Amino acid sequence: MSSVTVPVAESPTRALAPVVSARNLRVNYGAVRALDGVDFHVSPGEVVALLGHSGSGKSTLMKALTQMAPATADELRIGDTDVLAQRGKDLRELRARVGNIFQHFNLVPNLSALSNVLTGGLYGAGPSNLVGLFPRRQRARALELLDWVGLEDKARQQTRTLSGGQQQRVAIARALMQDPELILADEPVASLDPRLAGSVLALLRRIARERDIPVIVSLHVVDLARRHADRVIGLHSGLVLYEGPAADVDDDVVVAIYGEGGEFDDSDAGA
Repeated sequence: MSSVTVPVAESPTRALAPVVSARNLRVNYGAVRALDGVDFHVSPGEVVALLGHSGSGKSTLMKALTQMAPATADELRIGDTDVLAQRGKDLRELRARVGNIFQHFNLVPNLSALSNVLTGGLYGAGPSNLVGLFPRRQRARALELLDWVGLEDKARQQTRTLSGGQQQRVAIARALMQDPELILADEPVASLDPRLAGSVLALLRRIARERDIPVIVSLHVVDLARRHADRVIGLHSGLVLYEGPAADVDDDVVVAIYGEGGEFDDSDAGA
């Protein structure tokens, strides 16, 4: 790994009250330290890309935000909520406020696109969710979201029959069904070709801009981060080696994150 240290750059969004605040965030798996004293923030309407090799701590960072990883921190907050103080019902409520998008979509393949989107509203459906029923307002909301992601005509179609890009759009609509205050997207385009990858990331950026929902997205491809993120957090072995504007991610920054001769490929969205 290169010894180059890239300074943390100021972002114009820093003046806004952050949705996510972390100070001295640490995660240990036994003797392995997966995150080592990480500080970061995410502001409303911002897209923050996490860059780094597999094992650098990207997924662990996102898991720590909902207690899906064994974290400790001097501060870890989503909005006004102390993440690490939540237990039981309060923790379930916190997790319901965070939308998750996954590399392999995590859809129910034999259910329709509409039914998959409706599952995003299970927490807010009340007693009706116990028998698989949804209020009319939720069904109308799910159809609106499918229309918003360009898939209203696929509402009744089983998701297993949809393309990868379409399935990921259904997954995005499902996340929006939660009315989240934060979206976590863990390698959401790793299974897609470059053209579809760009369209999905453009949709996530549109969500951030139009709905003021911040998005944290982990990526392997540097050029996708440059084009679709506002800021980049570069991780290596659980340490933040760069935090700053995506537009400032030059060759020195890439070397600092990946090391000399590191394997990264700006032309292949499946990297």
